[in-house]
Amino acid sequence: MAWSTYKGHARHLLTISAVVYVVATVLTLLLVQLSVIGALLALCVNIIAAFLVQAALVKAVEDLGDGRADMTWKDTLQAARPYIESVALASILAGIAIVFGLILFVVPGLFLITIWSMIIPVIVLEGATATQAFERSRTLVKGYGWQVFGTLVLAWLLLIGVNIVVQLVLSPLPNEAQSTIGNLVSGILIAPYVALVITIGYYRLRSAPRAGMVPPPPAV
Repeated sequence: MAWSTYKGHARHLLTISAVVYVVATVLTLLLVQLSVIGALLALCVNIIAAFLVQAALVKAVEDLGDGRADMTWKDTLQAARPYIESVALASILAGIAIVFGLILFVVPGLFLITIWSMIIPVIVLEGATATQAFERSRTLVKGYGWQVFGTLVLAWLLLIGVNIVVQLVLSPLPNEAQSTIGNLVSGILIAPYVALVITIGYYRLRSAPRAGMVPPPPAV
C-alpha cells in the first residue's frame, strides 16, 4: 500500500521533501564557508530540515487519506511547524537510547527501534508531547512487534538499494559533489517513502484488533 501511494502521489510528496532539502542544502553550502561558526549553523539547518520534513510528510500522508492532496506543499509545511519541537526532542531522545542499545547488545537497540517507531505520527496526528509519544507508540506496537519489525526491515532494504543506485549514478562526479548531490537526492526520494510506511503502519496499528487476534499485514 505504501509503495502504491508513493507512486500515485509522488509529485506532491517529492515536492514537499525537495523544497525543504534543497533550501537546506543551499544554506549549508553557504554557511560552511563561514568557518567553524558557519559549520555549526549549517548542522543546525540540516537538523531542523530533517525534523520539518518528517513532520510535514506525516501531515501529507494524513491529508492523502481520502485519495487526494487537499493541502498544497506550503499548507503542509505550515501545518507541520507546531510539531517540530516535539518531534525533534522525541527523535533525539530516541536516537540516543537506540544508539546505546545497539552499541551494548544490538538486540535492545532493535527492540527500541520497533516499539518507538510510531512516535512521530503519534506527535503529529494525536498532538502528544515528546514524552507521551514513547508510551503511546509502545502501546500501539504491543502485540504486533514482529510484524512492525519485519516491515521496517523491508523498508530499510529498499532504501539501501536506492542509496546504492544513486551512488552508482553519481560515481563519475568528484567526491565532494557526489556526497552533496547524493545526500540531497537520496533524502528527497527516501523521506516520503519512510513517512508513508510509518504513517500507514500507525493507522493500521491504531485500528488493529488486540489480544491474540490476527494482526494486519505489513504496510510496505
